[in-house]
Amino acid sequence: MADQSFSWLRWDHDLQKVGPQNLADSVAEHFNNATIHFPYSIAQRLRSKMIDLGLARIGRLLQYGPPPAWKAIHVAGTNGKGSVCAYLSAMLHARGIPSARFTSPHLVDRWDCIVVDERVVSETAFRAAEQTVLQRDGAEQIGATEFELLTATAFEVFNASLPSASPSTPSFGVIECGLGGSLDATTAMRADRAVTVVTRIGLDHQGFLGSTTAAIAAHKAGIMRPGVPCVVDLANRDDHAVRDVLEARARDVGTTLVYPDPQLFLRGDRTTHGSSETSPVAQLGLEPHQLTNLACAYAAFRIATGQDGGQAAAEAYTEADAAFVASIALQLRWPGRLQTLNVGPLLKANKGGPLPGAAPSVPALLDGAHNPQSADALAAYVDKHLRGEKGQAVTWILAASHGKDLDEILRPILRPGDRVAAVAFGPVDGMPWVRPTAPEAILERATLLGVDAAIDQYSATDKTVKNDSVVSALQWATSTDKGRGNAIVIAGSLYLVSDTLRLLRAAGGETGLPRAL
Repeated sequence: MADQSFSWLRWDHDLQKVGPQNLADSVAEHFNNATIHFPYSIAQRLRSKMIDLGLARIGRLLQYGPPPAWKAIHVAGTNGKGSVCAYLSAMLHARGIPSARFTSPHLVDRWDCIVVDERVVSETAFRAAEQTVLQRDGAEQIGATEFELLTATAFEVFNASLPSASPSTPSFGVIECGLGGSLDATTAMRADRAVTVVTRIGLDHQGFLGSTTAAIAAHKAGIMRPGVPCVVDLANRDDHAVRDVLEARARDVGTTLVYPDPQLFLRGDRTTHGSSETSPVAQLGLEPHQLTNLACAYAAFRIATGQDGGQAAAEAYTEADAAFVASIALQLRWPGRLQTLNVGPLLKANKGGPLPGAAPSVPALLDGAHNPQSADALAAYVDKHLRGEKGQAVTWILAASHGKDLDEILRPILRPGDRVAAVAFGPVDGMPWVRPTAPEAILERATLLGVDAAIDQYSATDKTVKNDSVVSALQWATSTDKGRGNAIVIAGSLYLVSDTLRLLRAAGGETGLPRAL
C-alpha cells in the first residue's frame, strides 16, 4: 500500500510539471496491466488532474434524475463573460426571480464560484453535493476531470436550491463556460436554454481552442441552440472572421443573433418629453467594456424573462430601463475586475506577527487581466484614472500563468519609469494543472519594455514563500521614496487576485467578496 501511495504522489507531481494529455495515454498501458489493483485506471486518474475537453464523461455524470426545472442562461466568450453573468444574476435578483450562478475559477474558496440568490453557497451544501457527484463518478468509474466534477456539483446545488419553475414563476441558472463552448463541460447541462450569450472573442487558450479568432469563435458558437436567441457582443460583429463564424453557426443551428448597442444606454429620456437630460447610465462613467458587458447582460435578461418576445428590442428601452440598469451597475461589486481596495492590512503581516497600531491606508487596483484584450482594457483604465495627463509612473505587482505570452500582456500596460514586482501565485485548489510563470521571466520582459532592472524591479523568489510574496511585494512597493507616490496595480492573473483576496480576508481587510448563505 505504501508503494501505491508513493506512485500516486510521484505521478501527480510529474503531471503538474508536464501536463500534456498524452501523459495519460503514455503510461496507461503499463500501469493498467500491473498486478496492483486500483479503483480507477491510471489514465482516468491522470485525466482528472488536467484539462480534457469533451462531453461524454460529464454527460454520464448528469444523466441521473429528472431534467432540471430551472432554465439556463449560458454565457461563452473570451473576455467579459464573468461580468455578464454577475450582471445577469444581479438583475434577476433585483426583480425577485430565483436564480443561481456558476462561474470559474473560484476566487478564494472552491465553493464561492456557486452563488444562489446572490449569496455564496455554504460549504456544507457544497460538500454534500460534491460527495454525491464523487460517489457517482466512482460507482460508474467515469474518471471525470476536476472541472467536470465541479460543474456537476454546481448543477446538483442548482437542482436542490432553485424552486420548481412555472410559466408565471420561472427560475434561472446563469452559467459561464469554463473553456471554449462546444466541448466545455457546462454545455452538457440538461436544462432548457432561455438565451445564450457570446461576449467579446479574442486570443486566449490557443493550445486548446486554436490560434486564430475564427477558430476560437467556432468553439464559443457551440453553445447556440435551435430557436434560442443568442446575444452577441457588438465588437464581434466588427471582427469579420469572428462574425462570419458566428453567423454561419446561427444559420446552421436555426437561431437569431442579437447585437445590443451599448450607446443606447447613454442617451437621455427620449420616450416621454424628448428630454436631453443625461442618462443615469452615462452618469456612472463606466469604461467602454463595462458598458458593453452591461448591454449584453440586459439584452439577455429581457429575452430570458420574456420582455422582448424572443428578441432584444433595444430601440424600446425606456428611461425606466436605463434607471434599472444603472442601479445594477452602481450596486454590483465584481471582485478582481478593476476593483479598488485597501491592502493596508496586509502590510501589518510579517513573520514576526502583526505590527502595532492601525493598518495603514494603501489603495491598490486589483484586476485579473491575463490576455491581450483584458490587458488593453486595463491599460486604458490606468492611463485615464491613475497616470493622468502627466503620465504618472505606476507600481505593478504582477504574476502570470505558465504558458501565457508575456509580451501580449505586459506591452499594453508597462511604461518606462514604472516599477514592477514579479511574484508567483500559490497552488490553486482543485486546479493542479495551473502553474505560475517564474517571476524572473516577467522581469526579463519588463526590462525589454523599458523598466529599469537596477532600481525599479523586485522579485519575490525563494526568499519568500508564495503565500507571502504579495505581502513582500507590497512592502517593497511602499518602502522607498520613489515608489510612495505611485499608484499600485496588482494584475496579470486571476490566481494572483485569489491569493490577494485570501490574504486580505485573513488579515481582516475588506475584500468585496459576496456573502455566504
